[in-house]
Amino acid sequence: MNNKQGLSITILVDQSPGEAYDAINNVRGWWSQKIQGRTDELGEFKYSAEPMHRCTIKVAELVPGKRVAWYVVDNYFSFVKDQGEWKDTDIIFDIARKGGKTEIRFTHVGLVRAFECYDVCSDAWSHYIRGSLRDLIAKAKGRPSTNEGIIKRHGLGEVQARSR
Repeated sequence: MNNKQGLSITILVDQSPGEAYDAINNVRGWWSQKIQGRTDELGEFKYSAEPMHRCTIKVAELVPGKRVAWYVVDNYFSFVKDQGEWKDTDIIFDIARKGGKTEIRFTHVGLVRAFECYDVCSDAWSHYIRGSLRDLIAKAKGRPSTNEGIIKRHGLGEVQARSR
């Protein structure tokens, strides 16, 4: 993990650290059905929310019941000028037992307020972590892929996909 600042979101659930770990690794269950590749083993997977967003993520660390760490290898947003905003950032899920509950601390290390995508991305991550992932852990049913709501909230509907 690098030492840059980033977005951090913490949630508490009643389920065990093992159940939280399994849910985090079920990325299709809480983030998007448009995932190519394995998300529960070391290696790479691709996320796509065309034409707005696509990225390649490396699953860099898996410690059952304790930690999941991803590294963003490549990223494209149709709505920002600097295509490097997510590239070379880390996405970390730290899991710990706290006072009879399980704490999941999500940190997108390197996603900083200076980024053009920060408001959209922090809103999206908040939805996915506080809503969809929490629901997948607690109710066994997440709410993946709500790009339409995010697009509308941030006025991205008219944005044309820029070529790389």
